Amino acid sequence: MQAIFGRRLSLSSLGPMGQGVAMAALGAIAFSGKAIVAKLMYQLGADAVSAVGLRMAMAFPLFLWMAWWSGRVLAPDGQPARPMSRRQWWQVAGLGFTGYYLASTFDFLGLQYISASLERAILYLNPTIVLLFSALWYRRRISPAQILAVGLAYAGVAVVWLHDWDAAQLLSSQVGGASGMEAVRAVTLGSLLVLGSAISYAVYLMGSGQLVQTLGSLRLVGHASCVACVLCLLQWGVVSWWTEGRVGGVSALPWQAYGLSAINAVACTVLPVWLVMRGVQLLGASLAAQVGMVGPLSTIWMAAWWLDEPVTGRLILGTAAILGGIVILTKASKAAGGMKPPPKPAEPGASGVGTAE
Repeated sequence: MQAIFGRRLSLSSLGPMGQGVAMAALGAIAFSGKAIVAKLMYQLGADAVSAVGLRMAMAFPLFLWMAWWSGRVLAPDGQPARPMSRRQWWQVAGLGFTGYYLASTFDFLGLQYISASLERAILYLNPTIVLLFSALWYRRRISPAQILAVGLAYAGVAVVWLHDWDAAQLLSSQVGGASGMEAVRAVTLGSLLVLGSAISYAVYLMGSGQLVQTLGSLRLVGHASCVACVLCLLQWGVVSWWTEGRVGGVSALPWQAYGLSAINAVACTVLPVWLVMRGVQLLGASLAAQVGMVGPLSTIWMAAWWLDEPVTGRLILGTAAILGGIVILTKASKAAGGMKPPPKPAEPGASGVGTAE
């Protein structure tokens, strides 16, 4: 093989642009894999509370290391990192609560009722939610092109939602059916929960703009994620104790569930943070976000391969409409020069460059 191509293919041989594209794409795919791993855990008997708890318990040491390391690198202004003020600590705690704890909890709860493809489609609406919040809170004018983009994106979600409605038999065999809930009601409930996740992360993005410029994305993500881990672990313990292990219990889970949780914590949570941030450094936020659009497409493929979720023309059409709407919104926002959303450090998951779900 080396004789055919003349040299061994490696990441370093791709150059800065190729490395940036590879890292941004891998990060987006890894973030998208979170929904697949979560639904595989549900098939093994886990619920949303135990899935989030195990994920955060295993990711907590890595985020602690990230927070520690970020205090030893240079700040965005090129100076040594300064201790955070009391106000900054409270701001980080608030952002960790909204952007990581609430977003992750709502997302995993919603995944019990809807397909992974619909979940990713709803989370990908995040830039449109930021736009709408900016118009409401900052009185920023929305251009006709932006209105068109938002309408197209939400129409795409509606089409994907109808796809899930048609897949009622599939959904009824999952948690919704097991709890006696009608499939259509399950789709509606799950969609609202995941929309709550997207809204929570949009609030995080809008509140993190100035802070990320002061602390740097690595430091903000590390500390905010540690706050979210503590909250998720407290939630896990309280709910499990209150329900006597009926919700959040892990004693009956097979070893495969713990292995999947480790994959979720490392490969679908912590590692994509670094990949996406490195991709942004090499490409810039705008190009990295465009590369990140591979996320919803990879979700469709992984859901079909691992979860046997049906792939229909309606699903493809709806996903294409969402991606088209986000592309139009990005270009329209640049042309308007108005809305400049803050950098997207990671996550939990929501959309664009990265999400923290």
